[in-house]
Amino acid sequence: MMSLRTIARSAPRALARASTTYSSRTTSTFLRTRPTLLMRPPQVSAFSTSLFRRAMAGEVDEEVSAKLASEIEFEQDVKQNEPVPASIKDFLDNSPFKVEDIPGKEDVILTRTFGDEKITVSFSIADLHNYEPDMMEDPAMEDELDDIEAGRSSQERGGAADLAQEANEDLEAGSDEAAVPCRLNIVIEKPNKGALNVEALAQDGAIVVENLYYYSDPRLAHSTDAAAVHAAQDTYPGPPFGSLDEDLQILMERYLEERGITQALALFVPDYMDYKEQREYVSWLKNVKEFIDA
Repeated sequence: MMSLRTIARSAPRALARASTTYSSRTTSTFLRTRPTLLMRPPQVSAFSTSLFRRAMAGEVDEEVSAKLASEIEFEQDVKQNEPVPASIKDFLDNSPFKVEDIPGKEDVILTRTFGDEKITVSFSIADLHNYEPDMMEDPAMEDELDDIEAGRSSQERGGAADLAQEANEDLEAGSDEAAVPCRLNIVIEKPNKGALNVEALAQDGAIVVENLYYYSDPRLAHSTDAAAVHAAQDTYPGPPFGSLDEDLQILMERYLEERGITQALALFVPDYMDYKEQREYVSWLKNVKEFIDA
């Protein structure tokens, strides 16, 4: 899923590299045919260097701004052609969880209550950046990458917009060969009773529990403070979840399902991560462009 979007983003960059190569060759030819330009003695001026630097900076700023504008337009075209996944809409409409998504932040937090329990599920779009799917196993994907790296013209490839459309069609077709494993940090708290901390993965429509911890102090399950992290590491972690009695594993999975840790959540998290990453990337492009243009 993510590999297709990566290819779509790389298409205009490949074309830009081809354009840059042509430009550098033209410049080299120009210098060879006008050797006197290289032999001209330098002009002595107290202000010539600073003026030259300011002029060069202005030229580069314009090029960077134009490239950023092109990237923004490309990403917005992708967004327009890609509807919000049904898993996101269904989860937001029917789930008891409240979604806390702060623009500019990588983490997403889901919260709900269950009786006197407070349940928190958190995940991060950083998992997308850390994931490296093996795209080269697919011969068609390998050919497409070769085409992009070769720098074919937009007429030959149908343009970056067409490539983005192809990627969207593959995404809508439900291709999940490169499904991203999404790490979940689940915390279940009871007043004055401590907390259970569950480490799990959401992948391929399933929740896979990896570890189960108990903390008498719920702050140890949430805090990133160095002292709290050290205290959590000193706490007996319990055995790996997979080594527990099979009946106990099944009962714990049912315990989590009753609290909303279900297949619907497993479908929602990967799609929402991708959806949020797209928004954050466009926002980042706009922020950088505004800074360059200021």
